[in-house]
Amino acid sequence: MSAPLIVSIPHSLGRDEAIRRLKTGLSRAAANVPVLSVDEERWENNRMNFRVRAMGQVAAGHVDVEDAVVRVEVTLPWLLQRFAEVAQAAIQKSGQLLLTKR
Repeated sequence: MSAPLIVSIPHSLGRDEAIRRLKTGLSRAAANVPVLSVDEERWENNRMNFRVRAMGQVAAGHVDVEDAVVRVEVTLPWLLQRFAEVAQAAIQKSGQLLLTKR
Protein backbone atom coordinates (compact mmCIF):
# COMPACT_ATOMS: atom_id res chain seq x y z
CA MET A 1 0.00 0.00 0.00
CA SER A 2 1.33 3.41 -0.89
CA ALA A 3 1.65 6.38 1.42
CA PRO A 4 -1.30 8.77 1.19
CA LEU A 5 -1.06 12.11 -0.53
CA ILE A 6 -1.76 14.82 2.07
CA VAL A 7 -2.58 18.46 1.36
CA SER A 8 -3.29 21.05 4.07
CA ILE A 9 -5.09 24.20 2.99
CA PRO A 10 -5.30 27.06 5.49
CA HIS A 11 -8.41 29.25 5.48
CA SER A 12 -10.05 32.00 7.51
CA LEU A 13 -13.69 31.09 6.87
CA GLY A 14 -14.48 29.10 9.98
CA ARG A 15 -15.53 25.46 9.89
CA ASP A 16 -19.20 25.90 8.94
CA GLU A 17 -18.56 28.17 5.95
CA ALA A 18 -15.69 25.97 4.73
CA ILE A 19 -17.95 22.90 4.88
CA ARG A 20 -20.72 24.76 3.04
CA ARG A 21 -18.34 25.64 0.21
CA LEU A 22 -16.78 22.19 0.05
CA LYS A 23 -20.12 20.40 -0.17
CA THR A 24 -20.40 21.53 -3.79
CA GLY A 25 -16.68 21.77 -4.49
CA LEU A 26 -15.76 18.16 -5.31
CA SER A 27 -18.48 17.66 -7.90
CA ARG A 28 -17.78 21.07 -9.41
CA ALA A 29 -14.04 20.33 -9.58
CA ALA A 30 -14.72 16.98 -11.24
CA ALA A 31 -16.92 18.68 -13.82
CA ASN A 32 -13.91 20.80 -14.85
CA VAL A 33 -11.57 17.81 -15.23
CA PRO A 34 -12.79 15.49 -18.02
CA VAL A 35 -10.85 12.44 -16.79
CA LEU A 36 -12.19 12.71 -13.21
CA SER A 37 -15.52 11.42 -11.96
CA VAL A 38 -16.91 11.24 -8.42
CA ASP A 39 -18.04 7.73 -7.40
CA GLU A 40 -18.87 8.60 -3.77
CA GLU A 41 -19.07 11.70 -1.59
CA ARG A 42 -20.34 11.14 1.96
CA TRP A 43 -20.30 13.67 4.80
CA GLU A 44 -20.09 12.71 8.48
CA ASN A 45 -19.93 15.83 10.67
CA ASN A 46 -16.79 17.70 9.56
CA ARG A 47 -15.35 14.84 7.46
CA MET A 48 -16.11 14.03 3.85
CA ASN A 49 -15.20 10.54 2.67
CA PHE A 50 -14.86 10.25 -1.08
CA ARG A 51 -13.96 7.96 -3.92
CA VAL A 52 -13.06 9.30 -7.35
CA ARG A 53 -12.13 7.66 -10.62
CA ALA A 54 -9.51 8.90 -13.08
CA MET A 55 -8.20 7.09 -16.14
CA GLY A 56 -10.01 3.92 -15.05
CA GLN A 57 -8.31 3.95 -11.62
CA VAL A 58 -10.03 4.52 -8.27
CA ALA A 59 -8.62 6.79 -5.56
CA ALA A 60 -10.21 7.11 -2.12
CA GLY A 61 -9.67 9.48 0.75
CA HIS A 62 -11.19 11.98 3.10
CA VAL A 63 -11.32 15.68 3.80
CA ASP A 64 -11.22 16.93 7.40
CA VAL A 65 -12.50 20.47 7.90
CA GLU A 66 -11.26 22.39 10.94
CA ASP A 67 -11.72 26.01 11.97
CA ALA A 68 -8.62 27.27 10.13
CA VAL A 69 -7.41 24.41 7.93
CA VAL A 70 -8.77 21.80 5.54
CA ARG A 71 -6.76 18.58 5.36
CA VAL A 72 -7.15 16.38 2.29
CA GLU A 73 -5.80 12.83 2.42
CA VAL A 74 -6.07 10.57 -0.60
CA THR A 75 -4.51 7.22 -1.42
CA LEU A 76 -3.67 6.89 -5.09
CA PRO A 77 -3.41 3.54 -6.85
CA TRP A 78 0.07 2.73 -8.13
CA LEU A 79 -0.78 3.74 -11.70
CA LEU A 80 -1.80 7.26 -10.62
CA GLN A 81 1.13 7.77 -8.24
CA ARG A 82 3.25 9.05 -11.11
CA PHE A 83 0.85 12.02 -11.19
CA ALA A 84 0.97 12.64 -7.42
CA GLU A 85 2.79 15.98 -7.68
CA VAL A 86 0.36 17.23 -10.32
CA ALA A 87 -2.59 16.03 -8.22
CA GLN A 88 -1.19 17.70 -5.10
CA ALA A 89 -0.76 21.02 -6.90
CA ALA A 90 -4.27 20.80 -8.40
CA ILE A 91 -5.84 20.02 -5.00
CA GLN A 92 -3.93 22.90 -3.39
CA LYS A 93 -4.93 25.38 -6.11
CA SER A 94 -8.60 24.33 -6.27
CA GLY A 95 -8.87 24.30 -2.49
CA GLN A 96 -7.38 27.76 -2.13
CA LEU A 97 -9.74 29.17 -4.77
CA LEU A 98 -12.74 27.57 -3.08
CA LEU A 99 -11.72 28.66 0.43
CA THR A 100 -10.65 32.22 -0.35
CA LYS A 101 -12.75 34.72 1.53
CA ARG A 102 -15.07 36.70 -0.73
